[in-house]
Amino acid sequence: MKIHILYIVVLLLFAACSADAASSVKPTQPEAQTPKSSANSSAQTEATVKLKIHVNDTAFTATFEENSSAKAFAEFLAQGDLTLDMHDYGSFEKVADLPRSFPRNDKQIDTDAGDIILYQGNSITIYYDKNSWNFTRLARIDNVNKKRLQQILGKGNVKATFSVE
Repeated sequence: MKIHILYIVVLLLFAACSADAASSVKPTQPEAQTPKSSANSSAQTEATVKLKIHVNDTAFTATFEENSSAKAFAEFLAQGDLTLDMHDYGSFEKVADLPRSFPRNDKQIDTDAGDIILYQGNSITIYYDKNSWNFTRLARIDNVNKKRLQQILGKGNVKATFSVE
């Protein structure tokens, strides 16, 4: 019961933040003139939520995209960590099935090393090379390059744990 109430509160906060973002100050006005309110503080807190990914002995942080898919995934992870066995596909990505489906915001994109992608609403992919397809980008790993990702992800299957901080 507590989890359901927490989930409803989180959804209401996201709805409030979305409404606040729609009526935000024009970009030409200085930040200092923007009045501080609890809704603005919530929006700033939401912006600082990071995706954490542990693969083997390495931890990454990633910045979430601004879409309903990333928000739903972050809400899901707020309930607990998700550990997945990810397998190699095409020598450019690691992929795993998710325990449930998430909203899709698919568009034709070119991926790059470090992209975290939602595929068909029910699979997650960590890219360590390029690809182009209709995907939903969930996040992008901060401060990493192709060579480093290839070293860490290696060949074959890996166990990855996803969480939020």
